[in-house]
Amino acid sequence: MKMQSKQIERKCILEGTVKPASELLRFVELNNELLPDFNKKLPAKGMYITANRLALQKALDKKLFHKVSRHNLKIAENFMEEITDLVKKNALNSLNLARKSGALLTGFEKVKEAIKKDSVEFIIEANNAGADGKEKMVLLAKNIEIFNLFSIDELDMALNKENTVHVAVLKSNISRMVYDNLKKYQNFLV
Repeated sequence: MKMQSKQIERKCILEGTVKPASELLRFVELNNELLPDFNKKLPAKGMYITANRLALQKALDKKLFHKVSRHNLKIAENFMEEITDLVKKNALNSLNLARKSGALLTGFEKVKEAIKKDSVEFIIEANNAGADGKEKMVLLAKNIEIFNLFSIDELDMALNKENTVHVAVLKSNISRMVYDNLKKYQNFLV
């Protein structure tokens, strides 16, 4: 993806490295509880961790959030599952926002035509798509990044459509936000 823009950077509390905020997950302490704040809406100082399940687990095991906040924080028992679900939900919701803004196409033929017009920023393909469709899309896409993160059912539900296998996010103002959310979920699963 070629989109270039100046991004805000933050420091990962585990690695101690400074990274673009789009590569990090933001958490806050609120009422002595550790809460995710991926949309930066809560009125508290952020604590950032690389958007990766392993990094988050290490930070929890080392009690880094407690150390940074200087409090013994309450952390939900199913915290990791909640965070995984939330990162996934953000990615799917961003696809729906792109659909509502007119920056998303579905269906193999529509995606194919948009590729020919050089208007596709990246592609989402259902992870349970047929092998023949996957091969055709790879040949068509050439240098366009393809995400395989969601099933047909998950894409159908997120986009309020049926049999959603191939999705193109068009070059637009919203494509960076969608890309960042998909990349964050992809990296979280590693």
